[in-house]
Amino acid sequence: MVAHVLRLRFDVLVGALRFHPARALTALAAAVVLVGAIVLALLRLQDAPLASALVVLAVGGAAVSACFAVVPLVTPVRDPLDPRAFIVTGRDWRLVAAATAAASPLSLPSAAVIVVAVAVALTWVAHGVDPVAAGFGAALIVVTQLLLARVALGVAALVLADRRSRELTTLLLLGIAVVAIPVAVFLASLNWDDGVPGPLLAAVRTLAVTPVGAAWVLPLDPRPAVVIVAVLSVAALTAAWILIVRRMLTHTERPVSVRERRGLGWFTVTPGTPGGAVAARSLVYWLRDPRYLVDIAIIPVAAVVAVVPLIIVGVPHEIAALIPAPLIALLLGWVVHNDLAYDGSAVWLHISSAVRGASDRVGRLVPLLLVALPLLAIAIPVGIGIHGDWNVLPVMVGVCSALLFGGLGLSSVSSVLAPYAVARHGDSPFQQPQRTGGGVAQGAVLVGALLAASPALWWSWRFLQGEAHAQWWALGTGLGVGLLVLAVGILIGGLLFDRRGDRLMAFAETT
Repeated sequence: MVAHVLRLRFDVLVGALRFHPARALTALAAAVVLVGAIVLALLRLQDAPLASALVVLAVGGAAVSACFAVVPLVTPVRDPLDPRAFIVTGRDWRLVAAATAAASPLSLPSAAVIVVAVAVALTWVAHGVDPVAAGFGAALIVVTQLLLARVALGVAALVLADRRSRELTTLLLLGIAVVAIPVAVFLASLNWDDGVPGPLLAAVRTLAVTPVGAAWVLPLDPRPAVVIVAVLSVAALTAAWILIVRRMLTHTERPVSVRERRGLGWFTVTPGTPGGAVAARSLVYWLRDPRYLVDIAIIPVAAVVAVVPLIIVGVPHEIAALIPAPLIALLLGWVVHNDLAYDGSAVWLHISSAVRGASDRVGRLVPLLLVALPLLAIAIPVGIGIHGDWNVLPVMVGVCSALLFGGLGLSSVSSVLAPYAVARHGDSPFQQPQRTGGGVAQGAVLVGALLAASPALWWSWRFLQGEAHAQWWALGTGLGVGLLVLAVGILIGGLLFDRRGDRLMAFAETT
């Protein structure tokens, strides 16, 4: 069985060279250049201090592991060793799982990671690691990466096969950006004049006890926790791959009609529930309606501009840098306080189709969250990087969470309880109709969000006064109160939506 799978894998590679020679040779050349650069960098690490080698191996290795785990999910890559292709052979699923795993090294990414693992082992030996331990660590790296790719391909084949779309890829890339950008800002803001910064070493010690970083630093950091995580990661990935193959070969999947799903966009990504349908419709509206886009685009600009007068009057830039992120969170939570007025036709659709109010409330918040979380993931690290003290990170996360989630919860109520007229679709976003109301709802949401964030703001002040552990109280109270207000706001807004359906329809018709 193993020989059959290896032969099939080899035939796939030969076919790629025969039918797509330009593409295959370009990929090969790019891989050779990239691997060569990595190997040269690793060879230079042999003369570097141990702390520098540990940091580079941990961060770089974690990035490689993340690529092996995420790329199969992000890109529409079809697995040439899909276990379902071997159903016709009648072999037991256990044998298929073992054979496909054994054939995994016969690919360009696998060959690249094997070369890199050998270079890593040589770097370990140069820093005093026993050659046998270095060889075991290199083998552990290779096995971990190959199993990560196998499991990711299996999950993509089972879960994402009928949901492959540009929208899903956008969401996954957005999630990667949310993680990568803060890490890059953190590394760039550190002081490297005196060698490896202490905060980075502390972060690396934490990264070493995660599945993506343990194998890369095991011989240099042989703590019991690192050893256990590295070994258990391989065991867990092996078990996951076995379960995936068993699922593929012992269950018949429901056939999916590609023609029915073609062109549905966000509706193929969101769950098939009323809330998911509302979320998909809201995403389409947000991406095509300039009124939404202008509201979102002006928020970061307004937050930065608001800090300029403070700097002019003498506020230190280290303190002023911490203001834009909470201000952005406050405005993002407030901006949907009148969302029902922007899509009146959808209000008719939701009420006539008996969509529950809670589903309407949750679905309408999804687009804003997809904008708010990445934006805050950039604004918070940038502000802290300018401030210079990363101990303030829990404080910023707690305050921004309270302002954002508290504002969204209150907006879920105000948009149903007190909607007011806005510019019609197609009009200029800066053109506003005459109205007699709206000010109370706007002010109530802003003040309510600040009240929801008051516990986190209090503990933030205590932290600035030097009280120990106050930053963690700010984080806990900010997240807790924010999520509580959000949940209560969705429930109350949903109940009001169910009871005020006739008034909402009348409002949508008149505006």
